[in-house]
Amino acid sequence: MPLTHVSGGLPADGRQTVFDGRMPVAAGDLRVETHGIEPVPESNRYGGPGRLFSVWFAPNLTMTGVFTGTVGIALGLDFATALAAVVLGTVLGAVPTAYLGTWGSQTGAGQLPLARLAFGRAVTVPGILQWLSSVAWDALIGLFGGDALARLCGWPFWLGVLAMMLAQGALGVLGYEAIHRLQIVMTFVLAGAFALIAWRLLDGVHPVGAGTAHGADRAGAFVLTSTIALSLALSWAPYASDFSRYLPRTTSRPRMFWFTLLGLVVSFVAVQALGLLGASVLTDQTAAGVDKLLGGGVLGAFGLLAVALAALCSNAMNDYSGSLALQTVGVRIPRPAAAALAAALGFPLVLWMHAADTTARFQNVLLFVGYWIPGFVAIVIVDWIARARTRDGAAIDLAAETARPNSGWPPLLAFAVAFAAAVPFMDTSLYVGPVAAALHGADLSYYVAFLVALTVYAPLRLRRRPQD
Repeated sequence: MPLTHVSGGLPADGRQTVFDGRMPVAAGDLRVETHGIEPVPESNRYGGPGRLFSVWFAPNLTMTGVFTGTVGIALGLDFATALAAVVLGTVLGAVPTAYLGTWGSQTGAGQLPLARLAFGRAVTVPGILQWLSSVAWDALIGLFGGDALARLCGWPFWLGVLAMMLAQGALGVLGYEAIHRLQIVMTFVLAGAFALIAWRLLDGVHPVGAGTAHGADRAGAFVLTSTIALSLALSWAPYASDFSRYLPRTTSRPRMFWFTLLGLVVSFVAVQALGLLGASVLTDQTAAGVDKLLGGGVLGAFGLLAVALAALCSNAMNDYSGSLALQTVGVRIPRPAAAALAAALGFPLVLWMHAADTTARFQNVLLFVGYWIPGFVAIVIVDWIARARTRDGAAIDLAAETARPNSGWPPLLAFAVAFAAAVPFMDTSLYVGPVAAALHGADLSYYVAFLVALTVYAPLRLRRRPQD
């Protein structure tokens, strides 16, 4: 299933395929985007790099991020040390995501479709992992957002979740421009909401000045806190160019990089810092807990609304990128239908999680599945750089790049070896690797997976002849 040359969204022979379709033509065009994984032609590009700040800022202002921020304090770190770990991990995770996002304007293609350059037909492996991850994140975030909506409206839990899934599914169906416009609005709405929540939650609360962890335990807690922060920012990497593929080829890549980086870093650091500051009172990780902490009433209702809107922002992007991932693995259904399918599958999964009280275990499964991302990132970056070397500075021609024969075994080998090498370094409540245990809980798995994938794949890829 190659990335074909397109003109006006159609293959060179003019035939319509399930991967083509209608594209937005300008900012504010909110008609349904039926265009799938085919590259967006230059004639249909629009917008500027500034919109990348909002699209990567708003979806991260969630209470999930706030509660994640409490981890550093729970591990025994003081506020300043935990904040340093959060900033370090967030920046390290955001840099590759911001870099990958610059590929969208150069190619007009999404991130998983572009991964076919490196993986060839073996792209089905990361493609399936990405699609399953998007559905899983739908359920995890939808659980919290649906609960908040149900409490806000006085509905039963299932109805709140259903309304949430219908809303996010509708946005995923509408597509690229609708999501961008939503995130522009929600950047201001959610920033204001979380500022008020912070003011209320932190009234009289003081940051932890002295931690309980010392020596090697303190170092292990620092590394684990930074790795958790890194995992949050890096989790967007397989989505990165999905939301820049309509930008013109002439768009400044440095500005794209910095707007994306700032959107990710500012949002993630803000919500996690709020969690660090309020760790002593943030004990009930539910929508009811947020309502109670805010004192109920109007402020409590406002907090619940913010939680629901934040979940909507994040899950709409999950459904959209999930639809591109599903097409990438070869499932020939229209992109809007694929987005709706992701939301539909998330609904029963939320109900199962809620009934079985398995949220904590499911979070760990998601973290475990996320360990595939560093290896994926290393492989696609190496392949991208190798192809740039053969072009000798010329602009990328995606049709010509796709026409190059590409074996799937080198990336698959590197992918598998990287994941296997990371296992002893993992630290979750489901599994603690022997190296992580010896390092007092320090989780170095993301770094190990990236470096091992780089070490295994780079020699295999760079030794190929220039015409390969």
